[in-house]
Amino acid sequence: MQSLLAASRFVDRLNSFFGRICEFLVLLVCFISAGNALMRYTLNYSSNAYLEIQWYIFGGVVLLGAAYTFLRNEHVRVDVLYSQLSDRGRILIDLFGIIVFLLPATALLAYLSWPFFLSSFRSGEVSMNAGGLILWPAKILLPVGFSLLFLQGLSELVKRMAALAGVISIDTKYEKPLQ
Repeated sequence: MQSLLAASRFVDRLNSFFGRICEFLVLLVCFISAGNALMRYTLNYSSNAYLEIQWYIFGGVVLLGAAYTFLRNEHVRVDVLYSQLSDRGRILIDLFGIIVFLLPATALLAYLSWPFFLSSFRSGEVSMNAGGLILWPAKILLPVGFSLLFLQGLSELVKRMAALAGVISIDTKYEKPLQ
């Protein structure tokens, strides 16, 4: 169990690294957006490349930041029953969701998005918009993002199994909504 928890800590650090990158990407896209608007309205100049790079960065924030959000337990969940359960009950619900939904879905999406990226990379696919960018940098985010989320799912699975075994304690962090 200790070696699995060590691997879990490595995955957590990896996704924390990408989470910090996403924080900077949000700031970067704000500057690009503001710069684009400033150039458009003051110099009457714009390019589709500025819009596309914003889309790429937003895609990166979502896909690379999803695993970090899951790590921090800040993801959206349907908690009709979750809030009423004990910590052990919440852990069991989490285990069920990770095993039945998260891991199969992210593995499938990572697998299916890899050829999508490779095709774009090999062909040098470029956006059809005038002044558009190459597309493979945006498309690589799909398999990378889903793979990171899959790894984080494994990490959370290990932590919850260790918590059930009494090896570690975890905070299920259910925040009750404001009334």
